[in-house]
Amino acid sequence: MDTRYSSRMTFDFQREAPCPISQLLELVGDRWSLLIIRDAFYGVRRFDGFQKHLGISKKVLTMRLNMLVQAEIFKKELYQQQPDRYEYRLTSKGRELFPVLLTMMRWGNRWLTPAGQETVQLLHASCGEKIEPKLVCSHCEQPVTPARVQAMPGPGASREAVQLLRQIVSKSGKKSVL
Repeated sequence: MDTRYSSRMTFDFQREAPCPISQLLELVGDRWSLLIIRDAFYGVRRFDGFQKHLGISKKVLTMRLNMLVQAEIFKKELYQQQPDRYEYRLTSKGRELFPVLLTMMRWGNRWLTPAGQETVQLLHASCGEKIEPKLVCSHCEQPVTPARVQAMPGPGASREAVQLLRQIVSKSGKKSVL
């Protein structure tokens, strides 16, 4: 266990300055939630479709869909009455997870699959070419890499969170704007 920051452990970083990555993982960090979202991007909308494609139990699927609806990643839309049946559609909040899944797919194809044996490839509908996602700065369009990114506190960071971030960054040896 890394104890470099143990003298500051009285500061509950997650409670006082929650990390957006940690918060996202709380919502969608389990295998089933991400696979449900992936299948929604593939066009699956109905409970039985998710269950069939994923081989997930009804109980687990119900729990995950309810959680994703509560988190406003999906919305339920009635498509049949007596009995009531619903489609699950991605909200704008849910659709914004697309680049996350693209990046995960790219990483999996690169590091977990033998070259030339990818099980899924995505094509750009407009040009028909294979998609290779890239991260670029929205202002200058230069590639975004860890060496070209600096962490800095956001407007919601407390004084204690700023101090802890400074300590972490200074011990990492990375240049920062803190």
